[in-house]
Amino acid sequence: MDAPGLVGPCLGATPFERERTQVQTHRFQAMGSPCEVQVDTPDPALGRRLGAMAQAEALRIEHKYSRYRPDSVVAAINAGAGQPVPVDAETASLIAFADQCYRISEGRFDISSGALRRVWTFDGSDRVPDPAAVAHCLLAVGWDKAIWDGIALTLKPGMEIDLGGIAKEYAVDMALAKVTHHHDVPILVNFGGDLRVSGPRADGARWRVLIDAIEPDQRPAWLDMASGAITTSGDARRFVLRNGVRYGHIIDPRNGMPVPAAPRSITVAAETCIEAGMLSTLAMLHGEQAEHFLKTQGVAAWVAR
Repeated sequence: MDAPGLVGPCLGATPFERERTQVQTHRFQAMGSPCEVQVDTPDPALGRRLGAMAQAEALRIEHKYSRYRPDSVVAAINAGAGQPVPVDAETASLIAFADQCYRISEGRFDISSGALRRVWTFDGSDRVPDPAAVAHCLLAVGWDKAIWDGIALTLKPGMEIDLGGIAKEYAVDMALAKVTHHHDVPILVNFGGDLRVSGPRADGARWRVLIDAIEPDQRPAWLDMASGAITTSGDARRFVLRNGVRYGHIIDPRNGMPVPAAPRSITVAAETCIEAGMLSTLAMLHGEQAEHFLKTQGVAAWVAR
């Protein structure tokens, strides 16, 4: 992957050259994001079929893990109120991944931190919650308070989990896996800027991906991808601004406050989307030490401050 300069959030992907007409693009909305699937084929019918297949997988995962749906797995777990809730194998694998992230991040990555949404709303306003309100919410935060035995999850009353921090990246990986299981045509899956490609284009060329600039005076950058995935974490659109202090939406669940001195944007490349997403989020959670963290991980990454 060719490294650009400082870049902002990943907003989309385009064919390697606009004049090429054989890329079929399927667009839809899922997980609160614009999504697209690019299929490198001259056959529109095949493009539609594979695009619809990826869309169906995205919607399946959204319905299963959305915190907004009363019939989702997450809703069932959150309604457990102190009782163990058995989960299926797919959910168990996601929870096990989240548990691993919690441990290696020393508590910075915590799927039980969703309770802090009750006091923090990152809508560009100047509303910063009272410290007492934050402290009260923290009583319901802490993955170490949950009981996870690999089969069932037990949350204390008032606690909740939110898999939104990994579900979209997981959906990208699963959608691409489902499509490539049925056909070996080159494909790019892009869900809200989190994307992965199956391999190089049909003619051996790389896919060209646009990374939008984070400031008006910056230029967008291009990445050329032959394999793997990229994700971006940042606060370009979700923040609170008060008395000249910008509070980004990446919260440290250990104290309930936005991470100080965090970069405006971090883009990470990795083999899978869920891996790239985990690394970009963990880097944001390291604040001013984000670049050092990424260097220790040995991954390709681009940071904008």
